[in-house]
Amino acid sequence: MAMAIGAAGGGGGRRRRSKRRAPIADINMTPFIDVILVLLIIFMVAAPLLTVGVPLDLPKTSAGQINIDQKPLTVSVKENGAVYVQDKQTVLADLAGALQAQAKQGFDERIYVRGAKTVEYGKVIEVMAVITKAGFKRTAMITEPQEKN
Repeated sequence: MAMAIGAAGGGGGRRRRSKRRAPIADINMTPFIDVILVLLIIFMVAAPLLTVGVPLDLPKTSAGQINIDQKPLTVSVKENGAVYVQDKQTVLADLAGALQAQAKQGFDERIYVRGAKTVEYGKVIEVMAVITKAGFKRTAMITEPQEKN
């Protein structure tokens, strides 16, 4: 009889197992935030490197910024009169061929002309004439935004 009382839940028998704790259903945000901060730093460092590679001192105007969905096709004219398509130097006679080789949309491609502030006006017009004569109809001039006083 003593055994029956002890096995039935009296004092010194085997103990019942306690239930395991339920898993925590919360999302641990710390690794997520760490990854986001690292990506933010990477993009902040990489963003200035995505601009066109030919450094120019562009004139400043009050015109607003343009919306660019893809990397534009740019022609740059430096102070010494050197002409660049994207970041590769080319001669004015080969400009039309270089543009046609890089234009993905054919003659409907928008071409941005960047001319340094001190370059001769005639040189920029000469470059634009070659672009228009090659068949490209959508050309635009790029400037720097003017500082507000």
